[in-house]
Amino acid sequence: MKLNIFAFFFIFSILFPLSVNAERFVYKQTPNVKYRILSIIHEDVYIDRQLSHTSEIVNRIAIETISANDKTATNKAIFQTGERALFADATRGGFQWDKDYESVFERDKFGYMTIDKRYFMPVVRDVPIFPDRNLKEGDVWSAEGHEMHDFRASFGIEEPYRIPFTANYKFLGEKEWKNKRYPAFSISYRIFTEPSAVSGDVYPVCIMGASDQIVYWDAESGKPEAYTEDFRMIFELSNGRTFEFRGTAEAEVLKSEPMDKQDVLEQINRDIENLGVKDAHAEITDEGVSISLENIQFKPDSADLVSSEKEKLDKLGMILKKFRDRDILVEGHTAYSGSEASMLQLSEERAGAVAEYLIEYDVRSPERIIIRGHGGVKPIADNSTEAGRVKNRRVEITILEN
Repeated sequence: MKLNIFAFFFIFSILFPLSVNAERFVYKQTPNVKYRILSIIHEDVYIDRQLSHTSEIVNRIAIETISANDKTATNKAIFQTGERALFADATRGGFQWDKDYESVFERDKFGYMTIDKRYFMPVVRDVPIFPDRNLKEGDVWSAEGHEMHDFRASFGIEEPYRIPFTANYKFLGEKEWKNKRYPAFSISYRIFTEPSAVSGDVYPVCIMGASDQIVYWDAESGKPEAYTEDFRMIFELSNGRTFEFRGTAEAEVLKSEPMDKQDVLEQINRDIENLGVKDAHAEITDEGVSISLENIQFKPDSADLVSSEKEKLDKLGMILKKFRDRDILVEGHTAYSGSEASMLQLSEERAGAVAEYLIEYDVRSPERIIIRGHGGVKPIADNSTEAGRVKNRRVEITILEN
């Protein structure tokens, strides 16, 4: 029996409905899965059309799928943000810790999210959204999404601020990300809205914006592997001022084995003893394993390390290099002396000085180090004695679990 060409293709399409260039995108709903995302944003900020500053922003996101079924999954996430001004000495090389956010949200297999209105994170929601069909290279689709912003510090708006948009998608076929090929799609949306007034010191009266992204999809895990973005957002405010943010962003899933805290603790304390690192010890914390450097010496009322301390940090760097797949947190503490503002600033500067030295020693790149200052509010000894104040003047370096 002889088939004509149309009958052949009809039968072929039934037997082999997916071509090598077709893809079906869905989120995989698997309980008890943990993963981390690192996002880096390079941003220029304009106020009233004049360049105010340039900064880098780092977002570290830890996500755990706490329950799932065949339709939807419930996720718990912690978002940690840090920022540093480029070409400025204010953060001494590392990223200043800004805010911690917690969030709980549901997401179905096509990407639609359900989240309580009290949560500020994630910022971009209902993106990406996938159609319930197989996609060939070049296929396009659209879906509604929105951004949710924290304008408490900037504009005095206490509730998460919602900005809706329509996202346009296009399947790009396979694209390369870090020497590996992934199914990829673009996301593009434009914003122009004149929103209603809200309660706050000031509020947006006109919002314009644009975002163009490429997402690299990991079909095996059922979630994005990485994405890149070019963006621009302009806010015209009720007081007549204009704020504009423009820049680029990049994010990827970080891969690391679960931390055996007890094993890491034993390794570090053993190395501290073998290397003769004075006034140092490690302990397990909620965030990971922390190394406390007590009585670390700076020049009086400054963040300049005395030369004898650099040998201590060299030895510490040798220890930290054994755990390169983990980010580190550097926290500064002072004895309780002076104003709270001055103590906080000094502790931040001293944590920054240690972070800067570790960066120069190639222990971590800047985006892998976060700095935090606590001033004198977390003493571990009695501030009324010199021995206690010595213990309280310390720097803690935490190898982060997640």
